[in-house]
Amino acid sequence: MISRFISAVSLAVLMQACISGSHKDKLILADAIPSAGFNYPYFLFIPHGISDEDEMILIVEPNNSGFADDDFEKHKEKAGRIASRDFYPGNYAARKLKFPLLVPVFPRPLTEWKIYTHAFDRDVALQKDNSLERIDLQLLAMIGDAARRLGEMGFKIDEKIFMTGFSASGSFVNRFTAIHPEKIMAAAAGGTNGLLILPVDSLKGEPLPFPLGTVDFLSLFGRKFDLSLFSRTPQYYYIGELDDNDAVLFEDAYDQSERQLVLELLGEKMQPARWNECINIYRGKNVKAQFRTYSGTGHEFTDEIKTDILNFFMEQMPGNYKEKRENNR
Repeated sequence: MISRFISAVSLAVLMQACISGSHKDKLILADAIPSAGFNYPYFLFIPHGISDEDEMILIVEPNNSGFADDDFEKHKEKAGRIASRDFYPGNYAARKLKFPLLVPVFPRPLTEWKIYTHAFDRDVALQKDNSLERIDLQLLAMIGDAARRLGEMGFKIDEKIFMTGFSASGSFVNRFTAIHPEKIMAAAAGGTNGLLILPVDSLKGEPLPFPLGTVDFLSLFGRKFDLSLFSRTPQYYYIGELDDNDAVLFEDAYDQSERQLVLELLGEKMQPARWNECINIYRGKNVKAQFRTYSGTGHEFTDEIKTDILNFFMEQMPGNYKEKRENNR
């Protein structure tokens, strides 16, 4: 009860800060609407200075608590921080570009600690007949609901989104982009353990199941992997030169069979071996992706990285978006 009270107070402070302390930014907590396709709430951040005269691109940053806990309020409080503070890449870009930001509030349960929702791992993809089934479709439903809400406020929202994430949520972004490339205008993700979902069914004769590859997309997601569309989707992937946070070694992110495939096929060392293997495979498939290793940087997103993500998003905007956004920066 005490922890829930503290979380509620923290959330209230965040929302009040957005309303009164940051030139009337708005932070909306949208309740779950199971009948509309999403079983969890989401935050919608609307920066001060946003114009209802221009069409906008919704930015999406999946929530990443950094811990497993059965107390949903803790995940909600962290998601509220991601949505409202410019320390995080999504909010930073939203403020600079004057675009709205959506942050879902997916749980990461401790009692079911192998279900790594915030990374969208295989255990998540296998969920059936419960509130975690197809969280990718739930996120799409949240995006549709946010567009409806923004439309009622007089804002025009593009059908495609910008998406960004780091560490677990970086893996979520990479995997979501592979499943739903038709929804992505551009995606930026970092800190993914030197590992990306590979746009192939197999490697060196070994089948690659999700989230390592695409061999079982049809059975998991009801659609085949669309290499043509994925390869045309602008993507930006980065890692810190000093990053040694290797989730491949931990049971919550990968099971033993997945781990063995990664270590044998891509390399035991996260970087440079594994990272370079992924880069080479993406380039071999002509994926429209940029890759960057930041010197002197660990498992973190620096101001330089946030600026580079912002510039990457700017580069991917259709011409009618760019001029006004450049003037706002």
